[in-house]
Amino acid sequence: MTSHNTSAFPATRLRRTRTHGWSRRLHRETTLSSADLIWPMFVIEGSGQEAPVASLPGVSRWSIDLLLEQVAEAIDLGIPCVSLFPNTPADRRSDDAAEAWNPDNLTCRAVRAIRDRFGDTIGVMCDVALDPYTSHGHDGLLDESGYVANDITLDALVRQSINQAQAGADVIAPSDMMDGRIGAIRQALEQGGHANVQIMSYAAKYASAFYGPFRDAVGSGDRLKGDKRTYQLDPANSDEAMREIALDIAEGADSVMVKPGLAYLDIIRMARDRFDVPVFAYQVSGEYALVEAGVAAGVGEREPLVMEKLMAFKRAGCAGILTYYAPFAARILNG
Repeated sequence: MTSHNTSAFPATRLRRTRTHGWSRRLHRETTLSSADLIWPMFVIEGSGQEAPVASLPGVSRWSIDLLLEQVAEAIDLGIPCVSLFPNTPADRRSDDAAEAWNPDNLTCRAVRAIRDRFGDTIGVMCDVALDPYTSHGHDGLLDESGYVANDITLDALVRQSINQAQAGADVIAPSDMMDGRIGAIRQALEQGGHANVQIMSYAAKYASAFYGPFRDAVGSGDRLKGDKRTYQLDPANSDEAMREIALDIAEGADSVMVKPGLAYLDIIRMARDRFDVPVFAYQVSGEYALVEAGVAAGVGEREPLVMEKLMAFKRAGCAGILTYYAPFAARILNG
């Protein structure tokens, strides 16, 4: 009887499945498609206006008429949702952020224009935070000592959320990190006849060094007095992030977000393993800018760098990704 040594067979099994492209596709554990992407867009006043963001190469602010052209492209590419961020003119910013609940503010006009042109063909997400509207650049209102006060901010955030829902927003995305705002907003939406408006909570938003280009894009960076560490998460903390996520889910969040993304893949994985709601990541402006800087320096090619990073988010457990690379990636994914 012939004796066969089978001890070497398992050692080569994995390599065999990688031999051909069809086999690699067949055995792929994680998939990424254009349907996994949300495109963040910056809106400015005017008509026929495109204003490139110097610290975000390839990203522009758009007036509403040109923004609609970008939304049409998103639909053609199969991107299911766009997220709007306004660059509010200086004369409409104030200490009390009253422009946030002006029904004719830049965000609301943009939402209505998208709705009028495209109906329900694409989802529209609106950021809920006061930094695009405050004279001091903080996400909340300041008390007499200059401290961002949680409770006095909640009413302003609720008013902003209802304003956006009335304009036609599908998803309200509170990014302010005030305690109790998800419950307050959820209750107001239900009572105001907007029960189907989703809440995607920035539940784990860290006091990160990666936000600089975004603040340039919305015009809040040079206004910011102090920093945001009193209400955003300490980058050293993971258990605290889980407590924040649990609170937001208990208060009625439909999905949660981890921000930034790549430096916090462990937080994404922990959240996905622990909670039975969709987890999203925001590939923030600083992450985008670093890729572009690397490409410019010859570190690598844009396509493989971008796609590897996006796949990392999916592998960590993300249901979807907010990324300025959304149209670039969708073109590649659509082949």
